[in-house]
Parts: sequence; structure tokens; C-alpha cells
Amino acid sequence: MSIRTSLKKVLPPISLTEQEALDAGDVWIESSIYQGKPDMAALRAIPGAKLSAEEQAFLDGPVTTLLNMVDDFALQNGKHIPQHILDYLSVNKFFALIIPKKFGGLEFSPYANSTIVATIAAKSGAIAVTVMVPNSLGPGELLMHYGTAAQQEQWLPNLAVGKDIPCFALTSPEAGSDAGSIPDAGIVTKGMWNGEEVLGLSVSWDKRYITLAPIATVLGLAFKVFDPDQLLGEKLELGITCALIPKSHPGVQLGNRHDPMGMRFYNGTTRGDKVFIPMDFIIGGQKNIGRGWQMLVSCLGAGRGISLPAMGVASGQSALKSTAEYSFVREQFGVPIGRFEGIQEKLADIAGKTFVLEAMRVLTTEGLGLGLKPSVVTAIAKYHMTELGRDVNSSAMDIQAGKAIQRGPQNNLADGYAAQPIAITVEGANILTRSLMIFGQGAMRCHPHLKEMVDLIHSNDNNADAEFNKVLMKTVGFSVKNSLRSISKSYLPFLRGSQTALPEVKKYEKRINALSAKLAPLADLSLLVLGGDLKKAEMLSARLGDVMSYLYASMAVVRFYEQKVSNRNEAKPFFEYAIQWTLQQGEQALVDFVDNFPNTATRGLMRVLTNTYTRSVKSISDKLKRELSDATMQQSSIMQELTHLIKVTPGDANDINERAFVAKHAVMPQLKIIQKALKTNPVVPFISFEHAVNKLHEAGQLSGQDLALVLDYNEKRKIAVRVDEYTFDLELLDTELNVVKEQTAPQANAA
Repeated sequence: MSIRTSLKKVLPPISLTEQEALDAGDVWIESSIYQGKPDMAALRAIPGAKLSAEEQAFLDGPVTTLLNMVDDFALQNGKHIPQHILDYLSVNKFFALIIPKKFGGLEFSPYANSTIVATIAAKSGAIAVTVMVPNSLGPGELLMHYGTAAQQEQWLPNLAVGKDIPCFALTSPEAGSDAGSIPDAGIVTKGMWNGEEVLGLSVSWDKRYITLAPIATVLGLAFKVFDPDQLLGEKLELGITCALIPKSHPGVQLGNRHDPMGMRFYNGTTRGDKVFIPMDFIIGGQKNIGRGWQMLVSCLGAGRGISLPAMGVASGQSALKSTAEYSFVREQFGVPIGRFEGIQEKLADIAGKTFVLEAMRVLTTEGLGLGLKPSVVTAIAKYHMTELGRDVNSSAMDIQAGKAIQRGPQNNLADGYAAQPIAITVEGANILTRSLMIFGQGAMRCHPHLKEMVDLIHSNDNNADAEFNKVLMKTVGFSVKNSLRSISKSYLPFLRGSQTALPEVKKYEKRINALSAKLAPLADLSLLVLGGDLKKAEMLSARLGDVMSYLYASMAVVRFYEQKVSNRNEAKPFFEYAIQWTLQQGEQALVDFVDNFPNTATRGLMRVLTNTYTRSVKSISDKLKRELSDATMQQSSIMQELTHLIKVTPGDANDINERAFVAKHAVMPQLKIIQKALKTNPVVPFISFEHAVNKLHEAGQLSGQDLALVLDYNEKRKIAVRVDEYTFDLELLDTELNVVKEQTAPQANAA
């Protein structure tokens, strides 16, 4: 019995949906990471993303106008997005960011798409989701890539100007991330359409969690097709198929609404029972029956690589700006709270991770801008950037404490805090993405021989054994090279290499090369020893995926620092924290993988190959945390670059915080004089800050001009540290108390 035949009996078969997912998308720089030799030259050669004049004008014009129109607190306390805002989005083509200009769209770059969505998300999660969905996975993108010419001409112009609002229905109560188990079915049959009998499908479906469904005019629908009467051929099950159905079509039910975390974007259900649709409703026509899953996974780039990561970045930048300003203005015991080490630790973490977020956003959209659809990279971006957004927002909530939990127009964290779990669940739940997709798809796509080997194992070709043996020898050679590379870079640091011209980057580039070199043999050994069982060992697979992910993030950080920041001296502590954190996370994931590998002998070999004999991983120093937290409270170019998505509108929470922050910086010399004077000759009694500085002015220790500046700052400070408050409705309270008494009286009497 041949090796190939033996493996065929052991390895589980790959389902059609799994195969299509593995085949979808392009391979990019993640391939070099997996193979143990990160291509830093290719990384540095990627054309830099920047906004065109047209894209910048859209941000400065329609986007700015939109932000001024939105009262997010009022929106969150209402029931619907106001119609005038929906009309504004439609007329100004917010739903047409990716639609080609020949169909009336804007045809913006992925970087512009990301920047627009993130800028809106920083103001309102509900509006951002409303804009993002038509520009993500949905009818628009599917039509652009797979629609017939007639379908494109029929739908895209109307989608571009909002005459039609799209939604796309994939998720069912019985099938979320497992698209292969979709119960929704279309039966090939004949029916009446436009007065004549035609071939079509009788479709029944029950979908939930469908964004924009309550207001959609056209429904994109995924379902399985069956041909029991064999009207199309001998096959009975034809596979997942995508169709486009007008809401007005007989039998279509759109309208019931969910309430996702109180966020006021439209999300709901759609159902249909034996709805007849002609073959022309299938996206791409009858020939695309069964190609639906392939179409969907090929178009996931926008949602996974642009829209959802943009929301994570918006959370990060909102958290960084508001928390840094608050930490500088808010004082305790006469000292800004940002000077206390407990705050500094979290503030530095917010800043470093926001640097990572922006670096990943830029690099990922640059890759998409090349025309690529790197499925592994977009999965990495979606998982880690939404999780980082959640992490950073939680830290900001901790620092701002009472100010962060009181809802109102002055609270610019609560909206993001409520919205972030939504991004965690969609376009593939994050647990699934980390546990199965990143490494599973990465191994198949990035290994130079693995996919070919697996295909040959399951092949029925007569020459498969001979071809398999050739590929097997190549695979063995590849693994031997990986092992030797890992040993050399693990034990001989001078062989790790670095191409950067910046001394401060050199040591980190060497760590990137060493970690990547260690990943390659670990991946090879795990596949060799566990084989198909690695798919079930999700915690192990997730850790290998983490190593890949943090290496990608570290490369993004290096590129952003080398090519994007305007002042490296100011940016250095941000870069140091970001690169140390990403490498620390990757190195820890590798240690945890080796420690938990189930085969003792293989675990020992892994330790030898990677020089992993201890759980010790380099940590970030307290000194750097103090330095970085201090840097966040300065007025610098890097802080502007890491908060550029936050557009301040007059009177909003960001405006209030920023005014106090700027005013305090302007009077720092005067505040030092006041502090020194009060220590030397305290004002007794110290009734208030205003009283004290007026006394100093009367004593000639503070000029009239300085007094005015200090008092102006103090008024802005008091507004910034306050929270929203409301009149108390005593009559309503009495009513509520009476109800409680009526409900509890019988229980009290019985007792």
C-alpha cells in the first residue's frame, strides 16, 4: 500500500464548502511569514496608500456635513435613524463607495472606504454600520464581480444613489458560521413569470441578523438548490446559490426588527415560503447555481479587511484621544491623573495598541488596493482589530470611570462600548476566525506544497501516487530547510539579519525573523504528527494562528513607523510599545503552543528546534510605559496621526475635552507660577481655585492677562470633567414606587 493510499484512509475528506473557502482569495506577504522568512523588502516596496483629491473632498464635504447632522445620543434614545439622514446618505452616494463610476458610483479605494467608515464610526456606530453594509459583502459587490451585464445595468445605478437599499441574508437560526448546514432551500421547478411558464426555483427561507433588512428594497439571498426532478441534469443537490430578489416580489417577507445592543441601525429578519423566482434572479444567471459559497468567500475582503477593522480603529482612536485629554485635565490631589502609575499603565496600553490598529488598517487596505483579496490577512485583520478595539475601549472606560458610565452627549465612549461586541460576531464570529480560519486557511494557502499534496491524497487519478511522491520529497526538503533555519536563528542571533536603515528598528526586525523561523517547523511538525486531527485541536491551531497574526501586525508596525509617521522622534515611544507588544504576544503564543503539544517526543524536538526551554518572554518595561503615557498628554504630530479619524464638531464631547486640553497646555507656565506661589505663601482660607488665583492677582503675583487665561482654562476644565445630568421626574418616581408597593404588598402580608 502506498503512502498516499494510507494517508487517504486516515485524513478526513474536505467538504465542498471547506474546499471553496480554502481556494478563495489571494496569497500575499503572509506566505513569507508562514514559510519562515518574512519578506521585509516586499513590505517596504508596497505603494503607500493615500487619499485622492476626490476622496479627500468627500471627507471634507459630505462626511463632515453628515457628522454635523448626527446627534448620536438622540439617535440612541430614539427608535429609528431619522429619514433626512437616510436621504442624505442616499443622495450623496454613501452607499456607493465601491460601485464603479460607470454605474454612477464613487469607486473609491479600499483605504478611502476604510477611512470614511472609521471616521463615521467614531461619531456614530449606527450610522457607520448603515454605510458599511452596502459597501461590504452584499448585492453590490456580488453584482460587480458575478452579475450579468443586464443585472448590473438594472441594479447598480439604483444602488448607487440609494433608490434601492440592499441587504444580504446568509445567517439562519440553524446555521451561522457553518454555511454548509444552511437549511434554506430552492427547488428547481417551473412556474409563471411575466405571463409565461419558465424554469425557476421554489425557495423557502428563514433568516435572521440581517442588517438593513427592515428598510431594504432588494434582498440578496443565499440558499441550497436541489433538483429532485432532474430538470437540469442528473445531480440532485446543486449547492449553495445566491439570488437577488426585489422586496416587492410576491411572498417576500422583510420587516421584523432585532435590537442589537440598543444600537439603532436596522437589523432584522426575512422569510419566505415556496416563493417562485425565475432563473434570472440568480446572481450571474443559471450558470452560477451552486457557486454561491465560492462567490461569497471571494468577496469577504471588504467586510473582513475594511469595514469591521475600521470600527475597531475608530474605537481605538476615540479611546486614545478622549482618555489622554481627560487624564491631563482631570486632577486628583493637585496632580493630573495621567501622572499616576496605575493610570499610566493603561494609558500607555491604549496608545501602543492604537498605533498597532492604525498600522494594520493602513497595511491591510494597501494590500487590498493592489487588487488582491488576501483571505488570510483579512481574517487576521477582522479578528485582531475588532478584539483590540474592544480591549482599548474597556481600558478607556476604566480610566474615565464615572464619566464613562453616565450616558449623555458628553460621553464619547459608551456608544463604542455597546457597539464593539457586534463587530465581534459578524462576518464570521471571532472565536471561529481565530480557532479555525487563520492557521487552517493559512497553512493550506501559504505552504508551498501542502495544498497540492492534499489534493493528490484525495485524487482518483491513476498517476496520483507518482505525483504525490514527487511533492512529498519537495515537502520533506522544505521542512528540513525550515528546521535548519529555525536552529540557526534560535541559537545564533547574529544570523537573524535585518534590512532596515533605522537603528531603533534593527533589533525588532531580527526578532521578527527569528519568530517567523520558529513558526515554520512547528507548523510542519504539527501537521505531520496530528494530521487531520489538528483541525479539531482548535486551541493549538489558534496559537499558531496567533503567531502568524502578531508577526503580520509587527510588520505593519515597522512599515507604519518607517514610512507613515511624520516625526519619528515623537513617535518612537509609541512604536517601541507597539512592536514590543506584538512580538511579546507572538512569542507567548509560540511558548504556549509548545508547552501544550500533546506528543511528548515531538514537544521535546520542538524545544530543541526553537530554543524554547522556558516560559520567559520579554516584557514591556515600566519606564517605557511612563514615557509613553506622558507622550500621549502632549500636543504632538503622532497624537494627531493616531487620532485623525476623530472629527471634532462644535459643542460635542470631543470639542469640550479638546478645548480644555488645549487651554491647559496654553497656561502651563502660569499654572507652575501659581503652584509655586501657593506652596510658598498659601491662600488662607483656600475656598476655591478661582478665589486663590484672584488673591494672587491682588497680591501682584499674577498679571491681569494671566488671570484671564487661567480662569478661562478653569471654566473649560470644569465643563470637561462634568457629566450629563437630567431633571428628576418626581411624579414618575411616585408612580413607579406605587407599582412596586402594589406588587410586593401580597408577599409582605403573607409573610
